[in-house]
Amino acid sequence: MDDSLTVAVVLLGLVFLTISKAIKLVPQGYKQVVQRLGKYHITLEPGMSFIVPYIDNVAYRVTTKDIVMDIPSQEVITQDNVVIIANAVAYINIVQPEKAVYGVEDYEIAIKTLVQTSLRSIVGEMKLDDALSSREVIKARLKEAISDDIADWGIILKTVEIQDITPSGTMQNAMEEQAAAERERRARVTRADGEKSAAILEAEGRLEASKRDGEAQVVLAEASKTAITKVAEAIQNKELPVMYILGEKYVDAIRDMSTSENAKTILLPADLPAAIRGMLGGK
Repeated sequence: MDDSLTVAVVLLGLVFLTISKAIKLVPQGYKQVVQRLGKYHITLEPGMSFIVPYIDNVAYRVTTKDIVMDIPSQEVITQDNVVIIANAVAYINIVQPEKAVYGVEDYEIAIKTLVQTSLRSIVGEMKLDDALSSREVIKARLKEAISDDIADWGIILKTVEIQDITPSGTMQNAMEEQAAAERERRARVTRADGEKSAAILEAEGRLEASKRDGEAQVVLAEASKTAITKVAEAIQNKELPVMYILGEKYVDAIRDMSTSENAKTILLPADLPAAIRGMLGGK
């Protein structure tokens, strides 16, 4: 009786084990690859599925959600022999899990290596300035280069983004020195242009002042000429009015000199003997 109960319990347990192996619940966002006697048999979709217990087994569980793959940074040499550091990120989706697990040993390593190789090839054909300013071009060419290859593994490339492209440390120092030198050159050119403009303006100012001085002298000369002409017409051949005018100017000049604080000059008449004779009443 006890042996029969034991056998019944064993058989019941075996039935439950068999049923559990036959029923497979695949969660949403995943697919399961089933092998039959070591050979690929079927891919289970999300939901409940039935397989042959002890003959079929789930060999791989693969996500169907988008996978974000960070491509490690690497040194890339541009066409003009400049070393830059570049890295990227790829967004992939596995649409045929059986190809992804049987078509390549490790699809993640394969895709990372493929992206790195293609990125080196694309950037290697570009100059530094183009590589730094043409991320969209690099992205488009990179996606085109690897999409067909990974399609053979049942994987589609949603997009690939260039995270960073920067010159190496040595190149950054050289670029900073070059930029500093360029700024210094521009500053010198600006200062030189300013000094040149100032010199030109100063010379133009002197030229304009000289012209104005010349014009003033001409005006004064014309005025003097007019005054002399009018005086000559007024006095004609009479000497007395002329002597009177000159004497008046002479007296005014002596008065101005005598009122000066530093006046130390003794003025004598221009015709001293005639003056003495005049004072003595002689001829």
